[in-house]
Amino acid sequence: MATLRDIRRRISSVRSTQQITKAMKMVSAAKLRKAQERLISARPYADRMHTLLAHVAAEVDRSQHPLLVERLSAQAGEAKSILYVVVSADRGLCGSFNANILRKAKGEIDAHKQNGEVGVGLMVIGRKSFEYFSRRGYPIAEKHVNIFDNLEFHHATLISDLIQRMYREKAVDRVLAVYNEFKSAALQKVVTRQLLPIQLQYPEMQVYQPVEYLYEPSVGHILNDICPKFLNVQIWRMLLESYASEQGARMVAMESASENAQEMIYDLTLYYNKVRQAGITKEIAEIVGGANALRG
Repeated sequence: MATLRDIRRRISSVRSTQQITKAMKMVSAAKLRKAQERLISARPYADRMHTLLAHVAAEVDRSQHPLLVERLSAQAGEAKSILYVVVSADRGLCGSFNANILRKAKGEIDAHKQNGEVGVGLMVIGRKSFEYFSRRGYPIAEKHVNIFDNLEFHHATLISDLIQRMYREKAVDRVLAVYNEFKSAALQKVVTRQLLPIQLQYPEMQVYQPVEYLYEPSVGHILNDICPKFLNVQIWRMLLESYASEQGARMVAMESASENAQEMIYDLTLYYNKVRQAGITKEIAEIVGGANALRG
């Protein structure tokens, strides 16, 4: 049986851990609030830019811009090489946030690798995804770690420029991103989105209805300007979605940890009182027994 000193130390240790989890919850809540503000500001711009690009690209042949061209195998009807961009967190202690992303990305990559005609590359964003895939021997073409501590738009443009260069040079035929889409603090959805070639409309958009526009100087010039910017904005939104999801997941995880710590403190306190009561009862019994022995 544990001694009273051991139980007191255990209670003190759990209480200290609870203070840490409560502080981490407060920090994550503050970061989540800022991340939500940035995300809410970015979403309408990204959606409107997508609508504009859909209108412009619908008026021309997709072959007029390299970022719109579908490069498929004539035999299988699939891209010959695929680049996966996996976005995770740099740190843990955020529940199943990282595990869900890595499980989904690994499943899709392994499924493509089983088909020998499809080559798969990997770009990881976040330390957790880098550590996960590097330990398992997956070849990593590019990594970006520790960018979420000071996330800025230039991080998105850096990633976008690299992806565009690889696609223009035909190093890859399709670019897919796996990341967490933010729904609420308690709900994040792991999604796979195609970054390149640029899709003209997402499944949730309404059917395109042609509208007659006048373009100046020309549709080709507008596409050359808007396609790279569109990809920059989409990657920026993807990073913001992932960062907000991470903070929401961590806040919920730390709240759950704090509640579990409180329950453990309650149980340990009851156990402490039982052990203390048993010790007192034993001492009283020994005193009574000693007194009876002296009288006898």
